[in-house]
Amino acid sequence: MEQTVPAALTPAALTPAALMPADSAPRLHGDLAVWLVILIELATFALLFASFAFARVWEPQVFAQSQATLDLRFGAVNTMLLVSGSAGVARAVQALRAGAAPARAGRWWLFALACGVAFLALKGVEYADKFEAGVGLTTNTFYMFYILLTGFHFLHVLVGVVFIAVLWFHTRRGAYGPGRTHVPETGAAFWHMVDLLWIVLFPLVYVMK
Repeated sequence: MEQTVPAALTPAALTPAALMPADSAPRLHGDLAVWLVILIELATFALLFASFAFARVWEPQVFAQSQATLDLRFGAVNTMLLVSGSAGVARAVQALRAGAAPARAGRWWLFALACGVAFLALKGVEYADKFEAGVGLTTNTFYMFYILLTGFHFLHVLVGVVFIAVLWFHTRRGAYGPGRTHVPETGAAFWHMVDLLWIVLFPLVYVMK
């Protein structure tokens, strides 16, 4: 008598993908609308980066002399701050997914928030030094791009800091947890974009000759 093998036990059903729980299937973490904004922002910065690179080819002397006035220490410290902030954001989301106490996730949000605020403060000092020296958008092509690129990025960091502050507040109230991390994941995606942009911006504007 011929036996029928249950469909659940067929080789196709025993593949690794089929054995994964339904809720572990790959998915895009965070809000789709924010991801679209992220893509638009990345494309915008890509155009600005390309314009900066082409302008440097046409005015190498101006770019070299002006770039030499930038303080690499500010840029390096700010890079460490944003990377550290991204690590804090990732740990906060991880803690929320694992069902950790709100205070634990909240501490990671506060760490990321402190990194963001420190970045803004250092960048503010850098701007103050440049403006006091008479540097502005019309000084030369390099400084025009410097102010536009870093200023535009500064605004993104500011938005990210506000977002993290809101996430910290709601985390402390127990608004997030396992299965309820959509909003924190959205905030994390935005912050990682801010970090990524600076990782490209810093060597392009401060380091590369």
